[in-house]
Amino acid sequence: MKEGKFYGLPGKGKSLNLDQDPHQDPEWWVAHHLLKSGGFSLPWIEFLREINENIQQARQSLARSWAWQQGDHGDNSSQQDWQSSISLFDERVQAINEQIRTYNLSVPNPRFQIPLVDTNQELDRITQNGDS
Repeated sequence: MKEGKFYGLPGKGKSLNLDQDPHQDPEWWVAHHLLKSGGFSLPWIEFLREINENIQQARQSLARSWAWQQGDHGDNSSQQDWQSSISLFDERVQAINEQIRTYNLSVPNPRFQIPLVDTNQELDRITQNGDS
């Protein structure tokens, strides 16, 4: 830099073109570009969206159950309902974790893998923080 070799380089001050992946096969670039611009994406990316939607729905359902249970002031009936909600949430988490395992095996690079959902951590997050 002190010698001025970086002065006047082409593209100076312009955004980088991130449309081209250096690891992508150049012969497939046009196909991927057409699919991407047409609103399509890779199957594993679509699968990740589905998993994230399932996680969000399960969390929202648990949060609603927790809020309802808190509003009933903890009578016996609401405690039973809360325990049922926990059981249902745990079943949903097990199904989601199975999806995550399948997803993690399908991604092209380990950096795209996602962690499993932990029922106890989710319960703590909802009941202690009141997050939904």
